[in-house]
Amino acid sequence: MQLTDKDLILITGATGLVGSHVAEQARQKGIRTRALVRSDSATDFLKQLGVELVDGNLDDAESLKNACHGVSVVVHCAAKVGDWGPTQEYRRINVEGTRSLLDAALQLGSLQRWVQISSLGVYAGGDHYGTDETTKPSTQGIDGYTLTKVESEQLVCEYVAQKHLPAVILRPGFVYGPRDRTVMPRLMEKLRTRKFAYLGQPDKLMNNTFVGNLCEAIWLAIDNDAVVGEVFNVRDARAVSKQEFMNTICEIAGLPVPKKVVPLHVARFLSWHMEKLWKLLRRKEAPLVNRARIKFLGRNLDFEIEKALQQLHYRPSTDFSEAMKQTVDWFANQERSN
Repeated sequence: MQLTDKDLILITGATGLVGSHVAEQARQKGIRTRALVRSDSATDFLKQLGVELVDGNLDDAESLKNACHGVSVVVHCAAKVGDWGPTQEYRRINVEGTRSLLDAALQLGSLQRWVQISSLGVYAGGDHYGTDETTKPSTQGIDGYTLTKVESEQLVCEYVAQKHLPAVILRPGFVYGPRDRTVMPRLMEKLRTRKFAYLGQPDKLMNNTFVGNLCEAIWLAIDNDAVVGEVFNVRDARAVSKQEFMNTICEIAGLPVPKKVVPLHVARFLSWHMEKLWKLLRRKEAPLVNRARIKFLGRNLDFEIEKALQQLHYRPSTDFSEAMKQTVDWFANQERSN
């Protein structure tokens, strides 16, 4: 579909990293844009863009009806993220909340495209060497987030098959870029204070996905009617090693380059015992080492994007080096202004 100024796009998670960039680009394209936001969210940036704000959340069915009224496109970025906590808390937002939003969007009759932002985390926890979309997601999620991302994907696929939902599912890897207020700030602080350590060999590949490149895939998923019902892996054109990822941050930011390496078998041993203890103590914060962090920092995460290149015509335009420079520069500007 070709969007015009008569179309209306709804973005969930618009105050987050991915959603804020989609909103910004939508407004630059002259597309009417609406965001579903919580009443306590920081919305100044969206207001400056001229985004229409609807107060609500995925738990509030009535607010979803208001948000979906007259909407042509839904870009569903919102999710409960994290690597710790009861699975049911993740399922309530990531699965049941998605179901409520799907129902609201379909009932109102104006929907022409649904873009589901999923995750490469839906694949089994382990090393990946060119894993593509023919590999089925794992229903044995290592944490509540990844398991419920699988379940939400399955839900969308059911709606495609049974209710003719015009959906495209995108699976990005680790998304980084300006306006990340979760993972990158913590990572940079650990690098700054020399508390960062590799888990296993530093030459293992990342599934790095610059937010700008992901947005390119999102617009292609909206524009191309031929890809409705399809699922695509999305990452940068070049997957980099964990060492290159960290060293590049340090070189740009003037931080000490990390040297510490925790052998993978030691990390797994610590993870097993710490997770058991943390659950026994009912701690709400994640242990320093857990299976999800081993997956992120200790596994080879090389995923094939040939399908996106061929069918979606995805051509990620920003190389990792430039993408990381934009990211680190943004953080430096934020620190100077605070």
